[in-house]
Amino acid sequence: QVQLVESGGGLVQPGGSLRLSCAASGSIVSIYRMAWYRQAPGKQRELVATIISGGSTNYADSLKGRFTISRDNAKNTAYLQMNTLKPEDTAVYYCNADIVPNTIPRMLRSYWGQGTQVTVSS
Repeated sequence: QVQLVESGGGLVQPGGSLRLSCAASGSIVSIYRMAWYRQAPGKQRELVATIISGGSTNYADSLKGRFTISRDNAKNTAYLQMNTLKPEDTAVYYCNADIVPNTIPRMLRSYWGQGTQVTVSS
């Protein structure tokens, strides 16, 4: 069974930084795309950033320059470095990954983590 576990969330003051981690575990053949989404109270879930296995990245336009997504393929882990945080970055951050699990048949499936809370407040 494949699982995604996020960590690294917490309370930070405006202007501060946090680094989120998303570790994929279980019987995994390959991971194609890893991504971070966020959902603020009363708002729809939105895409923050994506990274594919080759390393290409994509960001929400409003977050370019402050957030950086990266991954360690050997550890099946993605990271989200968040700098110059603002109160409007407060949200639950979710990891999403497109993974081929070691099942029969082998099919690309989308998995979600449970989310980690990020609160930016003084």
